[in-house]
Amino acid sequence: FGCDWSWKAIVWAALGLSVSVGLGLLCCIYVATLHENDLWFSNIKEVEREISFRTECGLYYSYFKQMLQAPSVQQGLFELTNDNLTESKRTINLLQRMNIYQEVFLSVLYRFLPIQSYLEPVYFYIYTVFSLQAVYVIALYLTAWLLSGSWLAGALAGVWYILNRVDTTRVEFTISLRENWSLPFLALQVAAITCYLRPHLSVMVWLMYVTTFSFCLTWQFNQFILLVQALVIYTLDCLDFLTTTQVTTLYLTQVSGLLSVWLLQFCNSMLLGSLVLLLSRSSHPFPAASLLIKALTTSRCGFIFCFSSKFSPSLLVVCLQTILQLRSDEHIYKFIKSKFGLGLTRDFDAGLYLCEEAFGLLPLDTLERLAGTLLLHPYGLALSNIRVAFITHYPNCKSVKQKRGAQELFRPDVAYNLLHTLFYGLLAFSTMRMKYIWTGHMCVVAAYGVCGKEAWTLLLGTLRCNSKILLRLVRCAVPLVIISYLYYKFWPVLMEEVSELREFYDPDTVELMTWISTKTPQHAVFAGSMQLLAGIKLCTGRVLTNHPHYEDKDLRERTQQVYQVYAQRSPEEVHAILRAVGADYVVLENSICYERRHRRGCRLRDLLDLANGHIMDGEGDNDPDLVSATHPRFCEAIKSDAQAYAALFTRTFQNKTFHVSKV
Repeated sequence: FGCDWSWKAIVWAALGLSVSVGLGLLCCIYVATLHENDLWFSNIKEVEREISFRTECGLYYSYFKQMLQAPSVQQGLFELTNDNLTESKRTINLLQRMNIYQEVFLSVLYRFLPIQSYLEPVYFYIYTVFSLQAVYVIALYLTAWLLSGSWLAGALAGVWYILNRVDTTRVEFTISLRENWSLPFLALQVAAITCYLRPHLSVMVWLMYVTTFSFCLTWQFNQFILLVQALVIYTLDCLDFLTTTQVTTLYLTQVSGLLSVWLLQFCNSMLLGSLVLLLSRSSHPFPAASLLIKALTTSRCGFIFCFSSKFSPSLLVVCLQTILQLRSDEHIYKFIKSKFGLGLTRDFDAGLYLCEEAFGLLPLDTLERLAGTLLLHPYGLALSNIRVAFITHYPNCKSVKQKRGAQELFRPDVAYNLLHTLFYGLLAFSTMRMKYIWTGHMCVVAAYGVCGKEAWTLLLGTLRCNSKILLRLVRCAVPLVIISYLYYKFWPVLMEEVSELREFYDPDTVELMTWISTKTPQHAVFAGSMQLLAGIKLCTGRVLTNHPHYEDKDLRERTQQVYQVYAQRSPEEVHAILRAVGADYVVLENSICYERRHRRGCRLRDLLDLANGHIMDGEGDNDPDLVSATHPRFCEAIKSDAQAYAALFTRTFQNKTFHVSKV
């Protein structure tokens, strides 16, 4: 990535690019093999394949299937923008509500490519997602190469990403999740930003925009991720590592990407809120105050004043969100407030998140696994360079020569990546599900720590044995030794993992889906848990009362109402609720009604009891203001066939797992 165009440099760079493609393909084949071996995907029935798309994955894949089944692309798009199957008694624009443009794009591509005769739609879909993992690895590889100046760092980053698969991705069993589509584009965006911040590679603005746009288009939580990224840019701006032009360009890239997606999603209000966040923080409405703050930044306390100036407009956000009535993502704020003890502990929506392990703190065994692959220690060493930022910010405390030396060690592209991993690391520690954003980039930073020129120059200079030959030798030898060790230790483990064969087995769900497809009307409306209903839509095409895409206030309220089938409510109350949402059938799951997976207080029935003001089941304390329910739990009592229940509900299907009643 330098300016050396000699044939040796070209051959060396070509070799590095070849290695990046090889590692990307290796990762792609690896996760595809794990997926095949875990389910025996190639040998199971179509309904079993569709059931394997669990929870919201099934919902997203159903739209790909729906587009392919439509008579034409135009008709398919019309059905998506005027959908009355996903939520009963409502017509919604799915392209506005959900991030499913990738399913639309793939369905159109599959229609027009001459591959229908030898590649089934489901394979075209999953292979595309697995191929994005190759793109992800290549993006990490290029970023590490740019930071360190050696493609061996890229190779090390790619190897670490693959070996730490448990903590870097879950694509093999959650194929359709939005993060599996978007994180490769986020990695590409970080690579583009790294290019842009290098002295001779500043023509990457178009790539930053395209990758930001692609990232935002494929994940509904993009604005929260970009907000953290904006905080990184603010910090670098306060520390004077970025020029005004660079800061402005990075902000405009974020805003233009979000605005483009906002337009494509028919002016989605959730994205409008994120634009308010970005625009309000990046503007200074009072020029005089800006000049005063700029003057203060030359003092010893300038860093604090700079931060105050950057974040003071943030107070406008709450007011603007109130004025605009942005309710789509308020459940996220409820979750955050409850997580840190700032909100109501009985809120049903917040409880659904707080009681899931994925939304808890990062388990410490994650760090043990990362340390076992030699990733954690070089990462920590690289991260320690952040202290240099404070040295460069206080010119009164250090000489100009010292400041210049520190700035050379802490280049803008290095500074951005170190703060990027620090901020997302804090996010990952607070919420385990966010670790997949952090751990991939963690591999890049650790590889830079091993192969970066600056750190080795400083170390060899301290030992008084600094020379160009020795520096080059160390920067090549150390990563090769680490890669050799990792190959020796983990290659047999990988071979054992890919040779382990399992098979999909869920006969009760298969029986339920078969019964629904053959014994119920095509436009029958089904009520039940969000996760199960997503599978019902994919496998049977029936109408749903609710679904797992939770970013809508009205849907969240409806879901809580439908879930009263697991609460202590009278049959008349439940019947009225189900009829109000248009339900023809209600599916009850024993795994929810008699749940043992979560502790007391976190079972779904407990969350409902708390929200309804009822005492929870089982031994344990209850808040003094809770009262005993006057009715038994509906999901248990309906199986007794008592007169009060039989008059309103007719049992139509039953197996060991599911009970279906006609309303």
